[in-house]
Amino acid sequence: MNTIDTINKENLPKHLAIIMDGNGRWAKEKGKLRVFGHENGVTAVRQTVENCAKLQIKFLTLYAFSTENWNRPKIEVETLMRLLVSSLKKELKTLTKNNIRLNAIGNISSLPKKAHRELNEVISKTKENTGMTLTLALSYGAREEIKNAIQQIAVKVKNNIISPENIDETIINTHLYTHDMPDVDLLIRTSGEHRISNFLLWQIAYAELYFVNVFWPDFSELHLVEAITNYQNRERRFGKTSEQLK
Repeated sequence: MNTIDTINKENLPKHLAIIMDGNGRWAKEKGKLRVFGHENGVTAVRQTVENCAKLQIKFLTLYAFSTENWNRPKIEVETLMRLLVSSLKKELKTLTKNNIRLNAIGNISSLPKKAHRELNEVISKTKENTGMTLTLALSYGAREEIKNAIQQIAVKVKNNIISPENIDETIINTHLYTHDMPDVDLLIRTSGEHRISNFLLWQIAYAELYFVNVFWPDFSELHLVEAITNYQNRERRFGKTSEQLK
């Protein structure tokens, strides 16, 4: 069986992003409440983070909670926030042991005070770590991110800090949540759905997309290996021809 030890380390995605989908349906299949799926999804998160750290992937971004998720039933939202706090407390040792720096993107101020405080505490305690950067997308929406960037740039244009003709991709990048991260190389989505769901729309312009037909709690080391192996077998042309790359 292929494991992370068998992966070619010469051609890894520098930035891997994952849409962790299917917790609720996984629980429903087992006759359980949706919250049971979220609780079991935490295990898949831990395993995936540790495996990516072992591979020395530099950036891992997990879609943990979207702006649209606030519309879910109150008890489910409260459970997700409770899990966030408890997981951050439990996983601080794991992050430190694996030299992982925690980061967060999204409308973080909209999180409940306890979750917001715990998140900032773990971010602060891991800020000196030099291995992988683990980014949690929380209360995140790509359209909102782009809208915020446009508003910031517009204010600078109005105040003669930026000239309209000088606005380029670099300037836009510096106003996004991900300003200190490279573009996504590989985007994985679990659960068999084939959509992006308002996630990193600017940053995945040239990402390789990989959809796997398992619910997130069942996402294993094998699935991660298969996704990265599939990525390594693709030719990334960035608009060029195969001949130009040779």
